[in-house]
Amino acid sequence: MKPQKNANHHWVFASWDELSRDEIYTILQLRQAIFVVEQDCPYLDADGTDDQALHLQGRYQGQLCAYARVFPPNAKNTVIIGRVIVHPSSRGKGLGYVLMKKAHKQSRIRYPQCSFFVSAQSHLSSFYGRLGYQQCGEEYLEDNIPHIPMKKLE
Repeated sequence: MKPQKNANHHWVFASWDELSRDEIYTILQLRQAIFVVEQDCPYLDADGTDDQALHLQGRYQGQLCAYARVFPPNAKNTVIIGRVIVHPSSRGKGLGYVLMKKAHKQSRIRYPQCSFFVSAQSHLSSFYGRLGYQQCGEEYLEDNIPHIPMKKLE
């Protein structure tokens, strides 16, 4: 799977109950491939909260190439975006920015006055910074990977 830089991707934003068995399988497979295997970080990805989130999938020719998990606003009216992934064969083409902008847009449709939060791996802080996120706390370790809390206000 090698999408062109401006390839036409099919985007799906769905609740857990709306996902098919095959979609769930490919989502979990990609998350494990990146967060557990590629990053050499054994942790429980299936954390029991997927049923509370919305799931944004970017597909190219039927293959999952981008994904993010989006939680509805918490008590502070903040949407939490996590498990942000671009398939290794699709990296370097700006798809991560498209993914995040789609997550913001879809969230704004459902929750117009929300702000956004990510627990960003520290080495990705400039990526999130270019999307308008600012660090809002101290760096910490999560599963032995340095992370920083980042918030986007709009």
